[in-house]
Amino acid sequence: MNCCAFILLLDIDECMSTAGICGSNSNCTNTIGAYRCTCLKGFNATNPAIPPGNSNKCIDINECLDNPCGDHGSCNNKQGSFECECHEGYQVVPDARPMCQDIDECFNSTICGLDSVCTNTPGAHTCACQLGYTPTQTDAEPSETNVCIDVDECVEEATICGPDANCTNSIGSYLCTCFPGYGLNNPGVIASVSNPCTDIDECSEQLGICGKQTVCTNVPGTFYCSCTDGFFPSTGIIWTLGVSFCQSKLWIAIDRSVYNITTFSGQTKERAFLGNMDQQLKDNAGIVLPGPTVENSFSASMEVSGVGPRARSIKVSSTGDGDTGSVILALSDRLVSAMVLPGQNQTKTTVKSSTVDLSLETIGPGNKNGERSILSAKGNTMQINLESLAKNNNDSAAAGFMTLNGMENLLSHQYFKTENRTEMYSDVITAILPLMNNTNLTEPVNFTIHHKKLVPESGLVTCVYWKDKTQETATGAGSDKGGDETEMHWSVEGCWVAYTDENHTVCSCSHLSTFALILQIGEPPPESSFLDWLNRMCVFVGLFFFALAILTFLLCSWNPKINNTARLHLCLSLALSHLLLLWNDRYVEDELACTVMAGLLHFLVVASFMWMLLEALQLHLLVRRLSKVQVIQRDGLPRPLLYLIGYGVPFVIVGISALVYSDGYGATEAEVCWLSRTRSFNWALTGPVITVLALNCILFCATLWSLRPTLANMKSDVSQSKDTRLIVFKILAQFVILGCTWILGLYQSNLFFQVLFIILNSQQGTFLFIVHCLLNKEVREEYMKWLTCSFNKPREGGSVVSIHKKQRRVKSGTI
Repeated sequence: MNCCAFILLLDIDECMSTAGICGSNSNCTNTIGAYRCTCLKGFNATNPAIPPGNSNKCIDINECLDNPCGDHGSCNNKQGSFECECHEGYQVVPDARPMCQDIDECFNSTICGLDSVCTNTPGAHTCACQLGYTPTQTDAEPSETNVCIDVDECVEEATICGPDANCTNSIGSYLCTCFPGYGLNNPGVIASVSNPCTDIDECSEQLGICGKQTVCTNVPGTFYCSCTDGFFPSTGIIWTLGVSFCQSKLWIAIDRSVYNITTFSGQTKERAFLGNMDQQLKDNAGIVLPGPTVENSFSASMEVSGVGPRARSIKVSSTGDGDTGSVILALSDRLVSAMVLPGQNQTKTTVKSSTVDLSLETIGPGNKNGERSILSAKGNTMQINLESLAKNNNDSAAAGFMTLNGMENLLSHQYFKTENRTEMYSDVITAILPLMNNTNLTEPVNFTIHHKKLVPESGLVTCVYWKDKTQETATGAGSDKGGDETEMHWSVEGCWVAYTDENHTVCSCSHLSTFALILQIGEPPPESSFLDWLNRMCVFVGLFFFALAILTFLLCSWNPKINNTARLHLCLSLALSHLLLLWNDRYVEDELACTVMAGLLHFLVVASFMWMLLEALQLHLLVRRLSKVQVIQRDGLPRPLLYLIGYGVPFVIVGISALVYSDGYGATEAEVCWLSRTRSFNWALTGPVITVLALNCILFCATLWSLRPTLANMKSDVSQSKDTRLIVFKILAQFVILGCTWILGLYQSNLFFQVLFIILNSQQGTFLFIVHCLLNKEVREEYMKWLTCSFNKPREGGSVVSIHKKQRRVKSGTI
């Protein structure tokens, strides 16, 4: 039996059997039949080329040499390791290189508080409020304790929306809206200084927005509707868009109660209309009115008062109507004040029409040029120191200066109490300080007022102002009761003449009001009514001879060759006009009758001068034929042509005048029914009369020139001398008959010319009768037949007249 020997080999764990076999800072790892040494983490063999052991010990690795922490931290080496100390705002991230990494403070954090924006930065962070917010403490960044709050941009930056816009604050933002009447050029962008709100011109964009017969006035932010001249809004001064319309013929509208005016006991509708205008302005304090509306209001107030260019007839007596005048002055103050826009700075406004001439000037803070303001109205001027007034009125001041056409009729010169004879010698001017609390003047105001005519040597020009104590306690608009004469009058208090010459006067006044120049004539006028008595007596005599001439032309048997048509109708026209002129002051109160009488007188006077012109023309044609040997069948122009010219031309003139300005006929300032001076309507008569007089003078001179051969050939015996005197008398008589003596109307400065004018022009009928009737042999024979009751006997007469017989007729009185 064979025996086997088994040998069991066991591995020796050198790591266990031999302590420290690998040395310090190392790890020993047993392997089959051997072992392996490795350095601990953070250590490395002294000789990295060979394994570590007792002879090649593990030593510490200095990791900091590789800067593992980076630039934002400090590295501290330790045995077998290292430690990073990161800077503020950084943290150690073991797996990151470098290990000091930025801390994102903003991530999932409310570090900056609400309504803020957190922005991470290397090692730190910043906090800012969202747009439209600001920190509670503006000198520190927002945080959880210094939270962001809303910014009121509208307060912080007042001009953020630009001009003419409203700024509305909202949470974190703001809203810009343009003022009413303004719009954006670029509507897609919010209003700002670069995209401002601009005015909308409603008058151009919406044609006809105000309606017919209106004036649309565009102003920044809005527009105004007014009526054209001669019209007035149906709702009064205040225009209501879509309701108001322009009303013509104001007196008819008032009479038909279009304006819904309440009248008090004893009050006229016209006066109530003024009161309504005044009340509208009181009830709408602060309203702004455009120039055309103010112009319409002045025109309407003067029209209903019976004065001014648009009045149908002058209804105010020569004593005036101070009560109505004071109401209009109070109304004027409110109307001018309504023209002043709040915040206006250095503006000048004018309103000019046939009724009003107004200048308005305003100044604001910063206007300091040291010069006086000069305002003008209808050639008159006012110098006023607005800067001194502004000092006591928040550095702002305004002044208005105006005249109203016809105000001199209301505020008559007879309100000036003096023993002397007085006359209104200028326009009535009014100075106004609108919307000013302190109106005390620091220095006098100078008014340069132009005279209406040259001052006579015996005249004294006086500066006066309108003093109305009743306006201190009441406007007077609610009653027709006139103020007491002692309470309402022209006064000289506080006004004096600084300089005067023949054309103008400078008045200095220590207060502002309504002013005028009144001429005082030292010698009162004579009480005698001699001229009026003489005129009536002469007219009666003239009418008597007109009647005789008319009867003679109608009833006498005239030679068929003699054409008396022009003479007959000249007598008829002159007689009727003279007769009506005696009664044209009796129907002043009856408006219709006065208008008809004025129109009829216009027609008759123009017709009289046309027949004078035709008579002059026929006389000239007759005299020219004396130098020619011919057979004359009938003297003068054909009868139809005479009628057409004699009555047709006056009819056309009167018709056109009535169409142009029908209100020109009626009662005048002299309280007679005649043609008004308003709008120079009296030239509807003066123009034709001057034309006819000029033509008559030319024809008269031409007629005398044609008679030269006849007058030169006359012999100087007794018989021929008598004929010469007769012809000279007839020539002078024709000068009167043809109206040439009306030229004397230009020379009425003394009593002699006044008497001569009355006598010659009232006796045209007398001269007509003498020349064409009494000095006519055939007519005298007819008179003799009538007186001897034998006028029915047949009369013989030839039909052909030679040149010699025609010359004898000239001498015997046919022409």
